[in-house]
Amino acid sequence: MSAGTEQATKPIGELIIEHVANSDVIVQLSIGGFDLSITKHVIMLWIAAGLLVTVAMISTRRYRRGDITAPRGFVNFLETIVAWVRSAIVIPNVGAGHATTYAPLLLTFFFLIVTMNFLGLIPIFSYINHGHGGTTATGNINLTAALAIITFFAIIVAGVKEHGFFGHWKNIVPGGIPWPVMFILVPIEIMGMFVRPFALTMRLAANMTAGHVAMLAIFAPIFMLHNVYVGVGSVVMNVGITFLEMIVCVVQAYVFTLLSAVFIGMSIHPHH
Repeated sequence: MSAGTEQATKPIGELIIEHVANSDVIVQLSIGGFDLSITKHVIMLWIAAGLLVTVAMISTRRYRRGDITAPRGFVNFLETIVAWVRSAIVIPNVGAGHATTYAPLLLTFFFLIVTMNFLGLIPIFSYINHGHGGTTATGNINLTAALAIITFFAIIVAGVKEHGFFGHWKNIVPGGIPWPVMFILVPIEIMGMFVRPFALTMRLAANMTAGHVAMLAIFAPIFMLHNVYVGVGSVVMNVGITFLEMIVCVVQAYVFTLLSAVFIGMSIHPHH
């Protein structure tokens, strides 16, 4: 049975889950008992990272050589985004004095997430691993958890660097709190340390997965009812949802970067 025939006989729900899940293993790999298999989402991550590195190297090569002093064309567009992220996200939350230190991390978050989000909307990547779908790598909870863990350690590093090791952990709770309240407040604050990266993980993964599930579910009646009018309606609705998803791609990258900046800023300026 061919791959196309086999997929056509599968239930719609199974096809949707197969598309958004990370179950397609392209290269099986295990080291020291850890599963390091290369899946379709890993491939999408590599493509996004490679694309970003290539664009960054090409866009800045004339700067590095000292050939130009003012941005032009595509470089001007990139510099506009960098300036916007720095002025609208980094400086208001981290502080102007710390912007140079943490802007590279936050800019990396923004560009990597927005690139992976948009790559997930390109149909050609659906042919990764026998057409089971490239989907959006940021819909993978493992990837979003890894980004959130980086934020978690950045929060600790920022606090320790600014206030010292003991000063950072002392700042977990505000000063002047009666000691009986500490028995309630300290566990809540410690729990909050782990809730923040968990919220970052789930928000990004859930939003990006939900968009793809919605688009696939709207396409499902075409194959279930075999009606041309239903097909036209599904296509028109999906065109609208695709434009909505393009907005979501940017918004989710913005929200993840913004919250990361807020959490880092709270560690640097605990009393603000």
